[in-house]
Amino acid sequence: MINDPKVNDTNLEVKNIKTTDFIVKGAFVGFGEINTPEDIIIRKCGAAAKLLEDAGIVLNKVFPVKDDPSDGYIRNVISTINEKDFDFLILCVAGWIPTHTVIRVTEEFRHKPMVLWGLSGWTENGRLITTADQAGTTALRKVMSDLGYKFKFVYDIAGKPSKSASVAVYGLAAAAARKLRRSKAGMMGYRDMNLYGTLYDGVSLKKVVGPEIETFEMLEVVQRSEAITRSLKHNVLTDSISKWEFLKPADESALLKGAGYYLALKEIIKGRGYDAVSLKDVDGMKKLLSFPPAMIFMLLADEDGICTIPENDSLGCITQLVVKYLTGQAAAYLEFYEFMEDGVLAGVPDYVPAEITDGTVRVIPAAFGGLSEGILNVSKLKTGKVTLCRLAAAGNARLRWNMENDGPVAYCMHVVTGEALTPPKWEEAGWAQPAPQLPGLKIKMEDVGDFASKVMSQHYIISYGDNTQVIRELCGILGISVI
Repeated sequence: MINDPKVNDTNLEVKNIKTTDFIVKGAFVGFGEINTPEDIIIRKCGAAAKLLEDAGIVLNKVFPVKDDPSDGYIRNVISTINEKDFDFLILCVAGWIPTHTVIRVTEEFRHKPMVLWGLSGWTENGRLITTADQAGTTALRKVMSDLGYKFKFVYDIAGKPSKSASVAVYGLAAAAARKLRRSKAGMMGYRDMNLYGTLYDGVSLKKVVGPEIETFEMLEVVQRSEAITRSLKHNVLTDSISKWEFLKPADESALLKGAGYYLALKEIIKGRGYDAVSLKDVDGMKKLLSFPPAMIFMLLADEDGICTIPENDSLGCITQLVVKYLTGQAAAYLEFYEFMEDGVLAGVPDYVPAEITDGTVRVIPAAFGGLSEGILNVSKLKTGKVTLCRLAAAGNARLRWNMENDGPVAYCMHVVTGEALTPPKWEEAGWAQPAPQLPGLKIKMEDVGDFASKVMSQHYIISYGDNTQVIRELCGILGISVI
């Protein structure tokens, strides 16, 4: 059973639900004891359901459900819920309800994430009037836990704002978990630079997180690009690349070559249904094709909405899918360059999606070390509150027994928030002079030492705003340890 002990989250934002590219669907079942006035149960459940619908959740609603000895209510609930697909089950307890009535419903849908949501009483003529909502929830919580359900317990407090935001955020996480199980990422090549941190285990990834990673060869990209006409490549220059601000002129033949590789990859991605892609970068395109792939990544991210990350970073790629599904954002990657007393310097030596740039997308032809000259993105990045996260295999040293999940934790997610600031002037040694100012941020953190002691990779995925809670909810549903 996965159940976040922080049952009553506050200050949650539900706007993310309406910015994602998929619909969050919930089955809403409202319970109330047979002796409680029916109009009260209907009123309370209706108001609770409307709050979720206002947050963007599509509901299949059934209420009131009572403890009818004939089981007529239960048969109707199960039949109605089964009529429509849904991501999570909302057990809205609007008054006392015998435990067996709720469990008869939940046992039919035990494979689904659930929310046990207890409503509250109200004040009338200076007196608190209650339908014993929390008598119902407290009778259920441990039973649901012992039965092994994946659920979140939320309770309202009389006279205080509803905790519907907590329910809605959990629903978003449940929908994202389901979408992850149907997702695929494409990987051109494998283990760029023989890095260890980019490796992954396909079986455990499928079992715990859900996505599939498929590999394809660089040769296929080259062969497809050679079959693409000059006219189609030129269209990319006029329709897409023309949006960029070039600080120095770039060689048109190099741009056309990049456009051909982009169109070839686009064919592969579309044909195979990839939601994210990573390429063999340093030991692949740069070494064997003499073509740095930054402009290809930019085009895929900006024109096609594909999550992109270099260097065959498999779990970085999956982290991007997590962040994109939960926030609706581009889920860009950043790389760490320096630790500071109050934060980190994070940047990229190649590209960023246009979504996180502050102003125009600015590029420049540049060469690094002995590598061929390529198009380098030198855009300024947006500042503000950010969330950094990284999925990683737990590893033998980190493996721990999770009593709630009744099994070993195979994956962990490192999550930290910070304040992203415009960095001081800096450069990476090795670039042709005058060295470019790479896209970067100084990210202030409360405890840099704690972050450094847990850091999982040189690549972390960035999203704007504090998205910690929804990431935690998703990890709870999937059985991923959060650190």
